[in-house]
Amino acid sequence: MLATLKNKKKVQNGWAMYDWANSVYSLVITSTIFPVYYNSVTKSSDGSDLVSFFGIDMINTVLYSYSISFSFLVIALISPLLSGIADSTGKKLGFMKFFAYMGSISCVGLFFFDGSNLEFGVIASVLASIGYAGSIVFYNAYLPEISEEKEYDFLSAKGFALGYIGSVILLVVNLLMIQFPSSFGIPDDGIAARLSFLITGIWWAGFAQITFNVLPKNPYGRNVTREILSKGYKEIRKVFFEVRKIGVMNKFLASFFFYSMGVQTVMYLAASFGDKELGLPGDQLILTILIIQFVAIIGSYFFAYISKKYGNKPSLVIMVLIWILICGAAYYVYSVYEFFALAVVVGLVMGGIQSLSRSTFSKLIPESTTEHASYFSFYDVTEKLAIVIGTFSYGVIEQLTGSMRNSSLSLGIFFLVGLGFLLLVTIPKTQLNSSKT
Repeated sequence: MLATLKNKKKVQNGWAMYDWANSVYSLVITSTIFPVYYNSVTKSSDGSDLVSFFGIDMINTVLYSYSISFSFLVIALISPLLSGIADSTGKKLGFMKFFAYMGSISCVGLFFFDGSNLEFGVIASVLASIGYAGSIVFYNAYLPEISEEKEYDFLSAKGFALGYIGSVILLVVNLLMIQFPSSFGIPDDGIAARLSFLITGIWWAGFAQITFNVLPKNPYGRNVTREILSKGYKEIRKVFFEVRKIGVMNKFLASFFFYSMGVQTVMYLAASFGDKELGLPGDQLILTILIIQFVAIIGSYFFAYISKKYGNKPSLVIMVLIWILICGAAYYVYSVYEFFALAVVVGLVMGGIQSLSRSTFSKLIPESTTEHASYFSFYDVTEKLAIVIGTFSYGVIEQLTGSMRNSSLSLGIFFLVGLGFLLLVTIPKTQLNSSKT
């Protein structure tokens, strides 16, 4: 493929720009402005947070938790299918466009969500989530086709950096719009928030054109067949049985599964907690997410240093212990300064535990295998199922107890179980072969 690739540098730069295009979704829609706006427009004038979704009454934040769970359940179910298509056919670009446009159009659709059309808003947010995750599968699959192995790390890092810079730029612009709507000729902050969803969708689809215009359309000339559609599921099943035979890997994945329930739930619902339980204004919540973003970078390098000096397992154990303390502390947080302080600690371990988990898993993949993509597909599905169970449990506990504080406290149980499995694992500093247990 590389031998016939023209203008390789241009193609690689265009590929990396998709991170710039789509990362605004995860920061603006998933983590900051939309959760706060959603809580605001679904609260009645008398202060009630009870909503009716297709005739079913439930608490607004519970519904939001369930919608996240549902979107990632769909993603977990179709991810092997998409992986099979991405690995086996050259028609990646067409599928990538389909999911990117689904996500971006859904973001634009959120502009029309004003609280009175709850079902429309929830469905649009779910479709945006599916579009984002679906496009990423095909985006990642291009990496080995447009670069050599020695270029993987730098090119991947370049995409990450572009995504981070782009998303922060747009978030700051949106925050200024919401804080000073009159300066932008906008009637109020509610309209400003809705415009941020519109701009996010346009940004995503617009900058994606740079990527779509340079990526090869169908380099292998293959068509999608029934065999290709089933390949991803067959590979996941194959890896599952292989993992069962490798004791150290299945113990680590069990640990990863449980502590990911806590980590990912905090990522998706932190803004809702700050808004509902502390009554923090939107600008302070968005500032909190920015703090977490910046500190997460520091945390990634700090715990990578700890890992290099003492090994992966001690570093992971320290972070999981800190996460347990975070869950306990969240129950007693009542002021904005306490929330900011907790956000700093969350950022420190959030970046570290995500980056170190993936690198640790790579050390456990048998040296004899060449199916690295299949192993990481299994890893990704494990993480997505953890999000499903974590966010769903969070919503159930809030629904039963009437407090998100109880939900946050309960996340500590997931971390405790994850810690138990982690203590049973002997993580090597180099790759294991399949005979290790």
